[in-house]
Amino acid sequence: MKKLKKILLFALTFSLTTAVAPLTTVKAQETPPQIYGKAGITIDAKTGEIIYANNIDNKMYPASITKVMTALLLAKNKSKTDTIKYTEEAKKQPADALSTNIFRNIKVGDTLSGEDTMTSLLLFSANDAAYMVADAVGGSSDKFVGMMNSEAKKLKMKNTHFVTANGLHNPEHYTTPYDLTILGRAAYKNSWVREVMGMKTASITLSNKTPANIENRNKLVGTNGCVGGKTGYTSPAGRCLMAVFNRNGRVIVGVVMKSLYNSDDTAVFQDMKKIVDWSYATKKTVAISNGTVVAKKTISYKPLRFFGPTKTVKVPIVIKQDVSYYDNYINKKELKKNVSISNISAWNLSNTEKVGTLAVSQREYKTNYALYPTLSSKDILSKDRPLLIGAIVGVSVCAVILLLVIVLIVKGIASRGRRGKNKYY
Repeated sequence: MKKLKKILLFALTFSLTTAVAPLTTVKAQETPPQIYGKAGITIDAKTGEIIYANNIDNKMYPASITKVMTALLLAKNKSKTDTIKYTEEAKKQPADALSTNIFRNIKVGDTLSGEDTMTSLLLFSANDAAYMVADAVGGSSDKFVGMMNSEAKKLKMKNTHFVTANGLHNPEHYTTPYDLTILGRAAYKNSWVREVMGMKTASITLSNKTPANIENRNKLVGTNGCVGGKTGYTSPAGRCLMAVFNRNGRVIVGVVMKSLYNSDDTAVFQDMKKIVDWSYATKKTVAISNGTVVAKKTISYKPLRFFGPTKTVKVPIVIKQDVSYYDNYINKKELKKNVSISNISAWNLSNTEKVGTLAVSQREYKTNYALYPTLSSKDILSKDRPLLIGAIVGVSVCAVILLLVIVLIVKGIASRGRRGKNKYY
């Protein structure tokens, strides 16, 4: 039997025909929540998967969420103990500011520690603190804005352009909800920024020893797993919020833009709570089910190994787990699937050994699934058994005939030899 298998399992040529299964919804999901905001997004911070999506690529104004980028550059270029000077450019900035709301006697030349500057920037959202950072880190506001845009490019915030360090309105100062999730994830990875974003209150002290207590304007911090974020508002931008949540170790970044600024300033926070709660609860939709044939590979081989007819067999290639995605318009449009099959051979075909990969991507999210053949070498052997038996019988008959011929020849030679001896004696 083993000899028969060896005769069969010899591959000569290969061809691949792929047929990736179309995107199909196996299970309907609960309808995503409606929000006041004109745009919103949630994203899994670990995988980059987009969960909730609403106008996520629209160019919009970030307002004071801009200060997260300013804070990130402060953290990368200064330390908590560095001295940050109050500058002329900082003094020019409008409310809300340290000069108008916290330290009314602050003057150019006064200083804050790097730690207190960061706190003023992220908790109180002081417009002048952003320009203290710009001058200290960049040397000037123009150079610092260049640094902001360079950092945005490094982070692959492809639809973002900064003009100011604090987010005050400028038509050329824009971003997208999606880009802000990239910024939020980068900020959360920075230990200093993450620490400050997560504070509910803090105390800061001016160089003249004047103390002040400030409170985080992100009303969600410390509730329902919210561990940080940044608010924003200008009239053109509307009420904005970027927030980071950590529930049982799973981190989700959410962004809401151009929401309402109602009388008690609750709308944007309600929006965020709705989309984040929904995002933690929602389940993925199955795009390709376990057991689906995603490709077919045609294998050519000679059942009799070195001679005889060439045969071909189409080997279905299947996936052995569900391929799932979050059901939103972005993922439906951008979900990409690519099948790669290795040079499998009929000699060692097994439906328990991986023969290829299905690569699935959705923007930043990328993952690979193992693929397996549905046929094994044994399956192919069973189909060629009649041909093999016939070949073996034929070979056996030929061998017997050959053996008989050899015997006759040997006998003939022996007989001639005996006759020759009798002739001379």
